[in-house]
Amino acid sequence: MKNFQDQFLLNPAITFLNFGSFGATPKPIFENYQHWQRVLEAEPVQFIVFDGVNYLAESRTALAKYIGCADRDDLVYVTNPSFAVNLIAKNFPLKAGDEILTTDIEYGACDRTWNFYCEKAGARYRRQKINLPITTKEKFIADFFEGVTENTKAIFISQITSSTGLIIPVKEVCEIAKSKGLITIVDGAHVPGHIPLNLSELQADFYTGACHKWMMAPKGCSFLYAHKSVQHLCDPLIVSWGYKALKPSHSQYLDYHQMIGTRDFSAFLTVPACIQFMAENDWIAVRNECHDMVLANAQRFYDLLESKPISPLTNEWIGQMISIPIKTKEPEILQRTLFTEYKIEIPIMRQENDVYMRYSINAFNTIENLDTLYNALSELKKQNRL
Repeated sequence: MKNFQDQFLLNPAITFLNFGSFGATPKPIFENYQHWQRVLEAEPVQFIVFDGVNYLAESRTALAKYIGCADRDDLVYVTNPSFAVNLIAKNFPLKAGDEILTTDIEYGACDRTWNFYCEKAGARYRRQKINLPITTKEKFIADFFEGVTENTKAIFISQITSSTGLIIPVKEVCEIAKSKGLITIVDGAHVPGHIPLNLSELQADFYTGACHKWMMAPKGCSFLYAHKSVQHLCDPLIVSWGYKALKPSHSQYLDYHQMIGTRDFSAFLTVPACIQFMAENDWIAVRNECHDMVLANAQRFYDLLESKPISPLTNEWIGQMISIPIKTKEPEILQRTLFTEYKIEIPIMRQENDVYMRYSINAFNTIENLDTLYNALSELKKQNRL
């Protein structure tokens, strides 16, 4: 695989195995980001008040095509998926006794969001137990839907989980939920640019994804998709000029969420450059090679850490990152040790009572990076520090 290390701004002294958390931006995309910032600074009034709407529309057009969204106006840019989930959860018409069904392997920030609003309404955020290791898609789906009750109003689920790094069969989940009359809310933070995404085929009611992760946009670039049938549920988190707008557009959804006060939305405008960068560099082939590297090296880490896979080691469940169970009572200390003593950037994450080491592979990574990690873990194990 061609190595793209010189295309990224990452510190070459760091072994960077944590693309999954915040991504990293290639130089051509970062230069495009700076271009938009210069346009902003050259005439901030025109940029923010007048031209910004058209710039955002052009960017949403490119994004809609890339993620299979039939209408660009069903998309609004947000800073991160947590913002989008907060918008949905705050507005969801929960009543006492209602339930939101999810898994017990969701992203902690989103768990907290739903818990907060469910508690305020007297509703329940029901975290259905997912039995690990996962064996088959059919078993996962059957286990998950055992959590549906007569009080269930919506499904909230990740398409790729955070701590456990698993690809979840959300298309099938959405189809079944729809047949039960449930609203579907999908957290796709890790999906765009990582695995194929087609919102028209997925048929989720709500979907949020990050462009600043695997699409490699600058930080603070994400989106919220809302099907037209649920856009009436999307009151703004920040009430601004879009509410009772003096010159309302054709879409209240856009008015409410697009222009919410002074902010630098240059990162949103880099999405076409991200898509162009991936097209010019045959990113489908790059992703496939990264995926192969992830899987080809997994077994030696399972052996070293005396653990076992939490799913079949196939592209049905695993993308460009993999989470390996690791036995440590102090994951935060281990993470800092790997960084401060070995210059390795990698997350060691808690998920309930379990702990996972998740390594991510992208175009700048090499087998030597994984060797560095392996050698560091081996040394810590010999020192009884792991």
